[in-house]
Amino acid sequence: MTDIYAAMGVDVPEADRGIAKITARIKETWPNKTIRVPRWGQPMPQQGDVLMDIGYFANVVDLGGGGGLATTTDGVGSKTKVADRLHKYDTIGIDCVAMNVNDLICVAAKPISMVDYIAVPRADADILDQIAIGLADGAKQAGVSITGGEVSQGAAEFDLVGTAFGRVPVNHILIGQDTQPGDVIIGIGSNGIHANGLSMAQKILSAYNWLEAREDLLGRSIGEELLRPTFIYVKEVMDAIANIPVKALIHITGDGLLNLNRIKANGVGFRIDMLPPRPNIFNLIQMQGQLDDATMFQTFNIGVGFCVIVPPNWIRETLDILHDYGRHAWQIGVVVPDEHKTVQITEFGLVGRGKKFLMEG
Repeated sequence: MTDIYAAMGVDVPEADRGIAKITARIKETWPNKTIRVPRWGQPMPQQGDVLMDIGYFANVVDLGGGGGLATTTDGVGSKTKVADRLHKYDTIGIDCVAMNVNDLICVAAKPISMVDYIAVPRADADILDQIAIGLADGAKQAGVSITGGEVSQGAAEFDLVGTAFGRVPVNHILIGQDTQPGDVIIGIGSNGIHANGLSMAQKILSAYNWLEAREDLLGRSIGEELLRPTFIYVKEVMDAIANIPVKALIHITGDGLLNLNRIKANGVGFRIDMLPPRPNIFNLIQMQGQLDDATMFQTFNIGVGFCVIVPPNWIRETLDILHDYGRHAWQIGVVVPDEHKTVQITEFGLVGRGKKFLMEG
């Protein structure tokens, strides 16, 4: 994947080194030196303590009295370029909300509110209104308020970023810490590319006439397909948390199913042995770009937008809740003993660790 992104001018190793430097400096601002997620019966942290290390989907700060403030920030990446190219801005705000609240719920936090940052080369009231339509729609889907934001003029190009806030009792924070072999991985369907892998997709599909040509494989134009807004999984996941002994929650974004190995359980890996039908956009990208399966699975969601890990005797109840919200959901795999914490995709003979999939053997 690094070589492919390098060809597009994206320096992944340098970005990783830069993030490591940023992380080291910002952790100097933390009041607590020992990071731990509290459990029942353990001493409570102190107000202001940061309860998780950097690198998970969201972090939580102790507010005192047993309450925690969950925070996360994310943008829509190069999906803004698709919106610009099509001059269509009324759905991209949904993606901004989704990328944030879908991360927030991974620590079992209930999203409450968010703020946005819109950067534009110059102010255009109609475009800003279109962006706001999507932001408001996404906020309603997620059940959050948008309490403010910033519009910055003079940017080199359009950008859209959000920061979301939620609440979670500090001894109910979920990071997969109790996941064990035998637990089951439930996959919830995506509706396409969502907001990750857009740089690669645009480069590969650049030969197509995005504005006019209908692509028969998709039933719509390439541009319309790439702009389909990211699903927001808040309501169904909150329902599952309230009624099911959920072990872990994983937003499948950049790095695809490799996001599974971000959970904080030791000695476990993940075997994926029944993937759902993939949306046709991924078949088109793979065919046109002549990409191997490893690159596809470490770049795109391939039809699974979110995962819920539950005990094996709660499969039916979990699927029932997700189906009640109109989601396609399937048992796609199982947690297995694995000291190397790999992600196996048996159908394709792939084994993933860190940010890469390799052919098994």
